[in-house]
Amino acid sequence: MKLDVIKLDASPAGSIELDDAIFGLEPRADILHRVVRWQLAKRQAGTHSTLGKSEVSYSTKKIVRQKGSGGARHGSRKSPTFRHGGTYKGPVPRSHAHDLTKKFRALGLKHALSAKAQASQIVVVDEAALTEGKTKALAAVLKGLGWKRALVIDGAAVDANFARAAQNIEGIDVLPSVGANVYDILRRDTLVLTKAGVEALEARLK
Repeated sequence: MKLDVIKLDASPAGSIELDDAIFGLEPRADILHRVVRWQLAKRQAGTHSTLGKSEVSYSTKKIVRQKGSGGARHGSRKSPTFRHGGTYKGPVPRSHAHDLTKKFRALGLKHALSAKAQASQIVVVDEAALTEGKTKALAAVLKGLGWKRALVIDGAAVDANFARAAQNIEGIDVLPSVGANVYDILRRDTLVLTKAGVEALEARLK
């Protein structure tokens, strides 16, 4: 797959050949769904918690004698049947993360890149670098290019000025190639790759 390369001022900067084994697959929604679920499950805090019968701070005095009252044989007001009692089988802090093999995660990334390529939502730029980290300057550049919701993936390292300028622009994310992931790729309308980013992704996924 061949794509044109542009500079940040929208002027042409040649072309680049994308590997069909990475950018030319037929995207499968089930693979993308599994990888996104794996990512979001890892992010989930899992801090939800309730107090059980043994954790509630309440009187431990036996309510009524065991026999002869004509009522139920209650032993504690901490019982879930009473107001302010403990919760029965309530949520407890836990991790929601589950396993997904490294090969499957790599396959998911390939399908995400292929989905963007098939939708013509990939733009390749010569480099994502600025002389100064000014948000106003980058906002003017992005407006000229028409990028409103974009993910920019650079090579091994991101230009510090570009990253600083993009911090305050809503809808624009900047990541090094090692941080490229399925969820962030799919949630943005435009995927912007630098030439160094393409080389790094192809080296990572081959």
